[in-house]
Amino acid sequence: MSDKTKAILLMATTALMWSSGGLAIKLVQWNPMAITGVRSALAAATLAILFRGRITFKPSRVQWAAAAGYAGLLVTNVVATKLTTSANAILLAYTAPVYVALLAPWLLKEKTRRADWIFITVTVGGMVLFFLDRLSPTGLWGNIIAITTGVSYAVFTLCMRAQKDASPVESVIMGHGLTALCGLPFMFATMPSVESWAGLLYLGILQQGVSLALYVWAIKRLGALEAILIMMLEPIFNPVLVALGYGELPGAWAVAGGAVVITAVTLRGIAGVVRR
Repeated sequence: MSDKTKAILLMATTALMWSSGGLAIKLVQWNPMAITGVRSALAAATLAILFRGRITFKPSRVQWAAAAGYAGLLVTNVVATKLTTSANAILLAYTAPVYVALLAPWLLKEKTRRADWIFITVTVGGMVLFFLDRLSPTGLWGNIIAITTGVSYAVFTLCMRAQKDASPVESVIMGHGLTALCGLPFMFATMPSVESWAGLLYLGILQQGVSLALYVWAIKRLGALEAILIMMLEPIFNPVLVALGYGELPGAWAVAGGAVVITAVTLRGIAGVVRR
């Protein structure tokens, strides 16, 4: 088997592992802040072991900002997944390119093209559809928090692009460390069950830790377009796995909004690769 074929299979495996996070979070019966704290502590330890000898911490302001953005997306994603449907949480997080396009001119001095404004308009229209479903108060807040996941993801992306020689693993480990500290105060009110601990171990070691190692290996051997298309498996399979394993179904308007968001993000990614 060639390295290219292995990279495609490992990237698809990574996308499926990331998509399984929604179901695992739903099944773990514990405070969402405690879940994200333990998951990140396990993930940071796993990554430190897997990348030992290749990590050199020289924190800068931009690297700390990247770590804060990553911690923000980790925390808000878990909280949003607990408060709203997993489909809403992951699909609204995938609006991150909107905020990148809006903030890039200010932070990176990169121009926003006319095509980007069309993409922003279409994606915002898809976001609106999520709020047309009949939402409970917690579901409404879950959707709002899911939007902040997208904002955090955008901040992380922009700060990583602003670093010329930084390793993504270092910023990710720092982000997991910040997340573990945020979750620490919530870990001792109650203790999770044995089944929940199994879910936590999976989330931290495999879903967050091992998956990133697979991603780092595969992304170096794939073209940008191939990576974009393969990683779109995550927002597609996330709600499917939750529906099969947890019985949670997104509303009709959320499905329509998700289709708009996925299509817009995919086409923008393809257009960017073709343009380059």
